[in-house]
Amino acid sequence: MTDQHTAPESAPAPAHDARRQVVYWRLLARLFDQEEQPALESASLAVVEDIGLPGALLDPQVSVDSLVQRHPELAAEFDGLMVPRPPEPDGSGADDGDDVDDADDDGGNADDADDGRDRAAEVRRAALVSKVLLNVFATGGGAVTAGQLARWQADAGWLERALGCRPGELRGGGRGVSPTGTGAGHGAPDLSRLIPAIGPDLAAIEADLVKRMQLREVLADPQLAARLTPSMSLIEQLLRDKNNLSGVALANAKALIRRFVDEVAEVLRTQVEKATVGAIDRSVPPKRVFRNLDLDRTIWKNLTNWSPEDEKLYVDRLYYRQTARRTTPQRLVVVVDQSGSMVDSMVNCTILASIFAGLPKVDVHLIAYDTQALDLTPWVHDPFETLLRTNLGGGTDGTVAMALAQPLIAEPRNTVVVWISDFYEWRSEPLFESMAAIHRSGARFIPVGSVTSSGRGSVNPWFRERFKDLGTPVLSGHIRKLVHELKSFLT
Repeated sequence: MTDQHTAPESAPAPAHDARRQVVYWRLLARLFDQEEQPALESASLAVVEDIGLPGALLDPQVSVDSLVQRHPELAAEFDGLMVPRPPEPDGSGADDGDDVDDADDDGGNADDADDGRDRAAEVRRAALVSKVLLNVFATGGGAVTAGQLARWQADAGWLERALGCRPGELRGGGRGVSPTGTGAGHGAPDLSRLIPAIGPDLAAIEADLVKRMQLREVLADPQLAARLTPSMSLIEQLLRDKNNLSGVALANAKALIRRFVDEVAEVLRTQVEKATVGAIDRSVPPKRVFRNLDLDRTIWKNLTNWSPEDEKLYVDRLYYRQTARRTTPQRLVVVVDQSGSMVDSMVNCTILASIFAGLPKVDVHLIAYDTQALDLTPWVHDPFETLLRTNLGGGTDGTVAMALAQPLIAEPRNTVVVWISDFYEWRSEPLFESMAAIHRSGARFIPVGSVTSSGRGSVNPWFRERFKDLGTPVLSGHIRKLVHELKSFLT
């Protein structure tokens, strides 16, 4: 009789391998063919029940949330499920004297038992992994309800947790990815490569589900709208369709955009606070408040006042740390391509611009463009209002944005221009010459190709090579890179 959490230890290694193969063959069959294959289904059910897992694990209609609600002990197993395990240290050894042979025999039996338990654990792990992957990647076809989208988002969150990330990190929204697995272990996947690759795929699946959902009807129903979880894909659809919404639907759309903006702003604000800041300004006297008290220095400077008779240290003077930072007035000009391919970057950078606009002595200007340019500076402090004024387009003509940006460079040495685009432009050569002129003027020009959470994006090779030759290579990757570049220049 087996316990709840392990397969029978008496089962030979080939039997465990066969069980695991059955589970994975069923997963592949389900992913590529929605129809049940009775032989694989019945064999998988026998495997799952034999290793003490509930049969509901095989039901694609049961969410991971529901499964964990019924079986709370599984929650801990899903966390970090796909993070590589480090190899166990080799603690083998032989005893001295006449017991060597007996020790070798016992050690062999122990090794076989350990191997059996390890293989049984791998079968259990395979069953749990297949549940998460099937729920996330087998999305079927046809219309999608708000409840189905919410369930998928929750299941995707469990996949992210299985990879060692926080829910929402891989799918976008400015959330920083911090995997706990680094690829250590024998034959284990390298998560440092898997995570950047899987993030855009999850976002693409989510975007497809949102497109298949009757969004306008859902937004018109407050109860259905309340079930929606804000995501980059959903925000993109809302921004595209906002001019066709009114009344309750428009109010619900705005509420979702506001929630998403607030969530991303909180993450980005933390990243800005953690980034490198300016040097200490020694000309400014320290504030004499308790949090600035330099206790170590105070004690050191007053050691001559130690009284052996009283066994007390008498303090004549308190010393405080200097915390003021040296800053100079700076101008930040952010130009964002608002064509459909750059929605993720536009949302992130609009929020980022509002955060930098709140810093002292930083004058922020925001320009969005497709085939026309729009000066969004009056609303730069409120990214929610800014996004509502954007108009996602198809084509791109950066020269119209350059016409608004160039007059803002009054003091080149104190100006940084951040240009966010994939640089697939209609008039490439004149636009690049204008950008090169900004660089030669002494202003800091930062071309940015991708500031998505996944860090993956396409940049026009023609522009990429010319920016590299100019000495201003395209900044691509996670938005933290842009935060660091801006913070080091502006403070």
